[in-house]
Amino acid sequence: MEFSGKTAFVTGAANGIGLGICRALARNGVNIVLADIERAQLEIARRELATFNVRARAIEVDVSDAAAFERAADEAEAEFGNIHFLFNNAGVSLGAMPLWEATAAQWEWIFGVNVQGVINGIRTLVPRMRKHGEAGHVVNTASIGGLQVNPKLRNGCYATTKYAIVALSEALALDLEGSAIGASVLCPALVATTLHASSRRRPARLGGPYERPGADAAKAWQSVGLSPDDVGMRVLDAVAACEFFIFTHEEPRAWIEQRHARILAGFDSIARYNARERPT
Repeated sequence: MEFSGKTAFVTGAANGIGLGICRALARNGVNIVLADIERAQLEIARRELATFNVRARAIEVDVSDAAAFERAADEAEAEFGNIHFLFNNAGVSLGAMPLWEATAAQWEWIFGVNVQGVINGIRTLVPRMRKHGEAGHVVNTASIGGLQVNPKLRNGCYATTKYAIVALSEALALDLEGSAIGASVLCPALVATTLHASSRRRPARLGGPYERPGADAAKAWQSVGLSPDDVGMRVLDAVAACEFFIFTHEEPRAWIEQRHARILAGFDSIARYNARERPT
């Protein structure tokens, strides 16, 4: 995969993994459209990336708003022309809570950003990428929580949305077979991001900002995670190799194996059930 001289559209680009991906792209000569809901932080990120001798454009956008995403794509193409890489990275979290404690507004928000935001990216930009026919790639950011619900984290609401992104990405990869566009799903484990503060970025139309319980503890926990820049380099390496599942840590392998053992146990159970003699 050639990177230099191409253009990428990155959501959630103002900080965290999104900005780490942008830095890796800039180091490889990729022009970047930074899309995020945080206007001030977005401009800081744009100025930084401009020092890498690439073109960078910041566009404030709420990815859960389909019309706003369409306008952002029009603006990006008007300035850069063809878009080659799409990183659907924007995400939010409600933190640890039982499913029944999440309000209707919170469910609408987390699905709006984490799921509908990715869908909006695919619906808006993939047809344009297919139309120009040049080589490209789509990376959807899920989570290691999109492959298992961690019993210690208790972040079921978040994991629910990330499971959806894994399935969506698998479907996208099938839909893109035979085209010049590849697809991957990023499933990071612990990364030092500002995910703990995402509740402060909730848009007014979905209820407005609020203080998430336990945010300070989550901040301290996340601060020891892998750096976003390391994740960005890992992502580009995987894209260049056309890998589908992109992992950032080796340790969660055991978690996934435990989950799959539970699934296989269910198949063993139905095999035993079917093998029993049943009365006629």
